[in-house]
Amino acid sequence: MNKAREGLTKKQAKVVERIIVGFSILSLVFLFQPFSMTLYSIGCIAVVIGGLSFNLVPLCVEGVKTSQLIKIGLIIFFILIVVAIIAIGSGHLYGIYLESSR
Repeated sequence: MNKAREGLTKKQAKVVERIIVGFSILSLVFLFQPFSMTLYSIGCIAVVIGGLSFNLVPLCVEGVKTSQLIKIGLIIFFILIVVAIIAIGSGHLYGIYLESSR
């Protein structure tokens, strides 16, 4: 059987898990550092992305296909975009409401 079709090996799954956890920790370091507003801004965005990508950690086990991880990651990213559009849209509509009630 072709090993590429079997899915992640135990070592590969551990590497993916450690990359996600490492990214999350690095984003928190960027968020709480007191030196640079640019790093703070990057940290704010990275914390959201790291938190969402943390949903992939339970799937980082031996045998899970890479395509399945990518597919679930794209679904999570799509949900983030939809929620952001709804939040920005509701804020905009609330601004219109406040303007009209003056």
